Amino acid sequence: MRRCFIALGANLGDPVTTVNAAILALRQLPRTRFVAASSLYRTAPVGLRHQPDFINAVVALDAVSPAPTLLDDLFDIEARFGRSRSVKNAPRTLDLDLLLYGDETSDDPLLTLPHPRLHERAFVLAPLARSRPTC
Repeated sequence: MRRCFIALGANLGDPVTTVNAAILALRQLPRTRFVAASSLYRTAPVGLRHQPDFINAVVALDAVSPAPTLLDDLFDIEARFGRSRSVKNAPRTLDLDLLLYGDETSDDPLLTLPHPRLHERAFVLAPLARSRPTC
């Protein structure tokens, strides 16, 4: 199993309800074991600024499936929540980003690991720090 971290963000509809429901969906993913979830954070948008604030969180999972398979599972969850990909940094019903997948690195155009902007975003770093289990 590999310890992986997934960032969640939403700013359309009822983002608190959406992020909480997405955490539940992540808890139910096959071939994974839920480890921890951070608190929810309200953050200002990055890039395209004239949009509602985001609700963000980070979830830690242990996964047995390969990273690309897990990414496909994340895209499926996004689609169930009505995610459409239009303009970069646009408002969204749900965004799930695979931040880390164990110590795996990847420069594949479809999946870069660790997430390429992980270190630039306090709205990911703060919940990431709080989603790590204490053991």
